[in-house]
Amino acid sequence: MSDSALLSRATLIIDQVSAEKPADYVLRGVLGADKDLHPSEKRDISRAVFIYYRWLNWLDKSASTQSRVASALDLQRKFDTDPSYFKTETLAARAVPEWVHSEIDLTSDYLRHLQSDSALWIRVQKEFAAALPRSLGNLAPSPSPLVPEARRDTTLRYTGQTDLFKTSEFHQGVFEIQDLASQLVGYAANPKSTETWWDTCAGEGGKTLHLSELMENKGLIWASDRNTGRLATLRKRAGRAQAFNYRAVTWNGGPFLPTKTKFDGILIDAPCSGVGTWQRNPHARWTTTPNDVKELAEIQLQLLNHAAPALKPGGRLVYAVCTLTKSETTKVANAFSAAHPDFIPDPVLGQGPQLHLWPHELNANGMFIAAWKRKA
Repeated sequence: MSDSALLSRATLIIDQVSAEKPADYVLRGVLGADKDLHPSEKRDISRAVFIYYRWLNWLDKSASTQSRVASALDLQRKFDTDPSYFKTETLAARAVPEWVHSEIDLTSDYLRHLQSDSALWIRVQKEFAAALPRSLGNLAPSPSPLVPEARRDTTLRYTGQTDLFKTSEFHQGVFEIQDLASQLVGYAANPKSTETWWDTCAGEGGKTLHLSELMENKGLIWASDRNTGRLATLRKRAGRAQAFNYRAVTWNGGPFLPTKTKFDGILIDAPCSGVGTWQRNPHARWTTTPNDVKELAEIQLQLLNHAAPALKPGGRLVYAVCTLTKSETTKVANAFSAAHPDFIPDPVLGQGPQLHLWPHELNANGMFIAAWKRKA
């Protein structure tokens, strides 16, 4: 695709984006419907759109959209050549909204990571761990010591150019596309094959499927969500992955629980502001508000309070959010601990009971994980 064609395509998409129609939503709709574009062209267009929002505060608002896209691409090339060209103070002022400064301790490494392209991670079914690197290629294990030794060959970064969703291995359930930080939540839960777990906010099932694989398709997982459409997608994904040890139910997060079952473990992967995904989805930097954070923090604490009674004595409660704001992480975890003295903070992945996963340290999304054990 020529530079002019790329600019034109990206401009057409950006002109459709709004707070109600986020960039990733518009990209899926426009590019998904275009059967003439090659996957590499779609990838280039997506990257150009995300680069535009990554460098939005550097652009001349009086210029045309196409000129601003061109300027953003130039800024990205400068950054990729020499990240130090952009001072930390400038990045702090322009790469994120002002309200974030009171919610996150902004460092030079973190800010520069936000302005770079995101990594793509996959989780391989253990029985295919040896064969997939040979058939797919361009795979490398995570260097993070947080990944359990036994899972180093299944937690892999993909560096190739193939559209993974179209590979036969994906359609056969050999692997799932799942960010490293998300996989670490499953490893932090560490469910056993003899246990019963509850994935309270299962969504489309990414973490449910990981729990299932860790449990060797044994035991039982209750997977709940308020959205029946997401649960329908979970069922399709579970069929592809040959995961059968789950039961999908609706739950709106309220005090009336979907079952009287008492669980060995509960995972609350709560809805959040998604600040930890801002490298991958830079448009969200400019649509997320402090009020969103405040409202979500209230929902997160409510979910913890409502789900906690379903945990068995001696059971493990894991709270995870793909955000890094203080309001949604430590403040929520500390408030829950203060209100529930029968829940004892428990180590996460061999670290303390509260773990921040920083994007620049993982080369992945940002995540916060906290864990407790209920007194026996």
